[in-house]
Amino acid sequence: MLQRIAAVLTGRRAEERLAELERAVRKLGEAERDRAATLHTRVSELVETARAQPTGKDLREFKEALRGVAGQQKTHKQLFDDVDRVLSGEGPVCIGPWTGEVGFELLYWIPFVEWVRSHWNLAAERELIVSRGGVASWYGRDPSQYLDIFAMFDPADFRTAVADEKRKHRRPGVFDERVTEAIARQRRQTDLAVLHPGVMYRAFAPYWSDDAGYALISQFTRPRLLRPPSVTLPVNLPPNYVAVRFYFSECFPSTEENRRFARDVVTSLAERSPVVVLNPGFQADEHSDWVPDSSGRVVSIANTLTPSENLAVQSAVIAGARSFVGTYGGYSYLAPLYKVPALAFYSRPSFKLQHLHAAQRAFSLTGAAPLFPMDVAHTGLVHEALKAVTAA
Repeated sequence: MLQRIAAVLTGRRAEERLAELERAVRKLGEAERDRAATLHTRVSELVETARAQPTGKDLREFKEALRGVAGQQKTHKQLFDDVDRVLSGEGPVCIGPWTGEVGFELLYWIPFVEWVRSHWNLAAERELIVSRGGVASWYGRDPSQYLDIFAMFDPADFRTAVADEKRKHRRPGVFDERVTEAIARQRRQTDLAVLHPGVMYRAFAPYWSDDAGYALISQFTRPRLLRPPSVTLPVNLPPNYVAVRFYFSECFPSTEENRRFARDVVTSLAERSPVVVLNPGFQADEHSDWVPDSSGRVVSIANTLTPSENLAVQSAVIAGARSFVGTYGGYSYLAPLYKVPALAFYSRPSFKLQHLHAAQRAFSLTGAAPLFPMDVAHTGLVHEALKAVTAA
């Protein structure tokens, strides 16, 4: 292949072949245009280099550019074909089931669903959202168009099932099939179409593996702010409170230092403002919560939560807070989307910066509140930050 390209580049037809490649890039569809622009720039640079004097390195880069165009076209065509196939009928469409992290749901899956709705003009009455924790409002849909996994399966069974199957899955797993079969039986629907998150995971994989830029995400997502869910709020909510949730994760591991830090943060906050602790009182994934004592100005809502509505109630409490303080991770993206500023801590910078970058881009596009990630080692800054988030 390289020899054939070299033969072409050393003759008069070099510019003609490269010009054809430029024209092919320009013809990429609207959904591919942003990413194609980068490739077009690189190809144009190679054109100028080839006109001067081609080298072995130039030929290798030219070959990689060709592969990039071909790979992009193939991936995007597969995405459109997959969604076309799912939405081709007129019956109900199961959107999910979502069994993954809150952050991926908020940052990628829901904006992807918004893009699908817009691009395919999907009728709202066809949608059947399937997730967990009562999050119909996250999708902008009525509870009648939503089915909750925790209404069908115990949280412990859910946790075991999703731990056995990797939650970032590109194909429906065994538990997904159990969920969709239960829905089909419940609705007496034998031909239920399913828009599975794997469609999105396959399309966005190049961004998560550093093989593509944010333009890939922006092409296929429509981020938006969230509206507070219509749920009954806990009766013990104080006025003008700070919402808090610390849980242990890879970037905030369960160490004595982190437990002491979380305790000191809550104590410091409670000296200045009422604090509402959002820990749900049960474990639905691999993250275990740090739970402070409820006393004085520290109020817990754990005894008011049921699995099938726990995220809905937490969302409503966050939406009514003056600010959010807790562990950095996908959950901390929730507050900014309700226009509530968030201060999120980590002690080990093990998280992928792509997700933080994508979150900040989405927040900027939608007019969301800011998210401030902070290393617990910066104790002086932490002290000043806590004073800022509790200031009137």
